[in-house]
Amino acid sequence: MKQVFQSLSSGEISLIEKPLPSPKKGQVLIKSSLSLLSAGTERSLVDFGKSNLIQKALKQPDKVKEVIDKTRTDGLISTFNSVQSKLDEPLPLGYCNVGTIIKLGEGVKKLKVGQRVVSNGYHAEFVSVSENLCAVLSDDIKDSQAVFTVLGSIGLQGIRLLNPTFGETILVSGLGIIGILSAQILKANGCRVIALDPDKQKCKLAQDLGIDCLNLNENSDPEKWCQNITNNIGVDGVLITASTKSSDPIDLAAKVSRIRGRIVLVGVTGLEIRRDLFYKKELTFQISCSYGPGRYDETYEKFGNDYPLPYVRWTVQRNYETILNAILNGKLDVKSLITERVNIRNYRMIYENMRKQGSIASIIEYDESF
Repeated sequence: MKQVFQSLSSGEISLIEKPLPSPKKGQVLIKSSLSLLSAGTERSLVDFGKSNLIQKALKQPDKVKEVIDKTRTDGLISTFNSVQSKLDEPLPLGYCNVGTIIKLGEGVKKLKVGQRVVSNGYHAEFVSVSENLCAVLSDDIKDSQAVFTVLGSIGLQGIRLLNPTFGETILVSGLGIIGILSAQILKANGCRVIALDPDKQKCKLAQDLGIDCLNLNENSDPEKWCQNITNNIGVDGVLITASTKSSDPIDLAAKVSRIRGRIVLVGVTGLEIRRDLFYKKELTFQISCSYGPGRYDETYEKFGNDYPLPYVRWTVQRNYETILNAILNGKLDVKSLITERVNIRNYRMIYENMRKQGSIASIIEYDESF
């Protein structure tokens, strides 16, 4: 089977022929139909791979400390060889996959062979995924709609932490896929949604979806814009979905927030927080983790132990199902977000177009799509 990998040492993206995976206990084997490129995450990985060793170290200072500690215990040569081996190891890309189950691993109870599912599988013709990281698709939803589920769930988890109420004004900072999906979810939740982005075409797309939007390249005073919209009260909450090395989105979020406002970071930014901005307004700041409760929990992912609904209302799987229902009910428009559809054999085209202005969602198609 064919699968997309990246070399962390060089940043090069390759299509590699791999053996067909076998589902482990609690997993299902899926024949892929489509997968969706997560531009923010995958662009940052490509940038990291293309940087030199010093630049890589500067981007991950916590890893530098681990290397220094390892050098003290294992010696310089052993440590260097270990680091080089890690960088040479191909990294599988992708985590938004739709396909059909063709085989069940031991212990799978809720899923069946032949069901169409969405999962966090890689960009690969076949993927083996935990039962709890899949959601079954109804006949009424298309693969090209369902493939947005995982990224929608990332935005949804951030919104759950933000805890917006009906009528509040929420700012979405950054209009990539997650930002635009999040803005639509917030609007469906009864919030007044405003947004910021430097890309003219993304702002136009958001405006077409009924979201008030400011192009940061055409207006140098977003703080004043937000204050005018809220009658100088400030926004009730900010969802940061931007991807940047700068801490500016956090500073701006603090400036435009009302007293005791809430800020949730879903994207990736710098984390230099100005205490004076947060102190005077008693702002809260939280970082959202992936698709929801259960992610990175071995008992949930590997052993299939679900969290009881009365105590943990929303899990990864239940967030997936919520997004799918929102798409089916017309609350989420995903069709207008699709920039291009490319066969996996032409994968380079998608990665070359990642930085194009206005590029939102790129879909990889697999042979014999359903």
